[in-house]
Amino acid sequence: MSEQKSDKTLLSIITPAYNESANLALLHAALSAALDPSGQPWEWVIVDDHSADGTFEKIRQMAQQDPRIVGIRLARNSGSHTAIACAMHHARGDCAVVMAADLQDPPDTIPLLLEKWRAGNQVVWAAREQREGEKLSVTGFSRLYYFIMRHIVGLKELPATGADFFLIDRAVLDAADRFTEQHVNIFALITWMGFRQTTIHYAKQARIHGASGWNFEKKIKLVVDSITSFTYLPIRLMSYGGIGAAFLGFLYALFVIIHALRGSPVSGWSSLMVVVLVMGGLQMIMMGILGEYLWRALDESRRRPRFIIEETVGRDPREASR
Repeated sequence: MSEQKSDKTLLSIITPAYNESANLALLHAALSAALDPSGQPWEWVIVDDHSADGTFEKIRQMAQQDPRIVGIRLARNSGSHTAIACAMHHARGDCAVVMAADLQDPPDTIPLLLEKWRAGNQVVWAAREQREGEKLSVTGFSRLYYFIMRHIVGLKELPATGADFFLIDRAVLDAADRFTEQHVNIFALITWMGFRQTTIHYAKQARIHGASGWNFEKKIKLVVDSITSFTYLPIRLMSYGGIGAAFLGFLYALFVIIHALRGSPVSGWSSLMVVVLVMGGLQMIMMGILGEYLWRALDESRRRPRFIIEETVGRDPREASR
């Protein structure tokens, strides 16, 4: 029988922010409107990923007016997943909701997430049913990425349409904090960890202010990080490719020998060059794949901290989470 959660447990809102100074006050008002009428205790942990605008100054102003706000500024731009990991490390709540600062994830969905959590679920994904104001190329890339993660990497619990807005239990927060990997997809990691998971659906809103910093280069890095962190399939495919290439090479050698014995040796500089170039290209690709895995192994062996904090406002983030 699932454990029933109290209505007065502390909720942590976790938000990574990069150049979001125009959105934070609006998001704060929306969070207050969604949570305060029910009397739900909450805190808001915002991690400024070394923004170039006035994001941290805005966080400082809000923290002076609302003691529930905790602001952390990273010493260098480390990416949204690292910022989320930092916020998760410092969150004190019995559960935490991870949501972006761009107002695309409606705070009025949080009560439904809490309802599913109180019913005994430890991870509640808010899956995107539709995405307003997004280009076809963006939604197409997203669907391709989640297809790869679900059907190739093997994380079938990830929602097919994607989910970067979710709630996790205290037990999941504590478990995630034990992982110290440098290049990891937080969403995939939470899926991989297991626990009791469920999904709700919502409509992702259009961004009100600013532009997304999630460019093509960062998307490709996320794909590579996600694949190399959770599967050795690329290396296994390299082995299969080598076996296949060797088999075809033996067949071609047999073909050449038979024709030579018949007195009509195979000629063709062009065909030879094609084989050399194709095989050379395949070998370079295989070396690149191995290099990605080796680089990540080297990076992990350095044991550098996942994040470096430059400044904090509000509650001292060094306080124990419980």
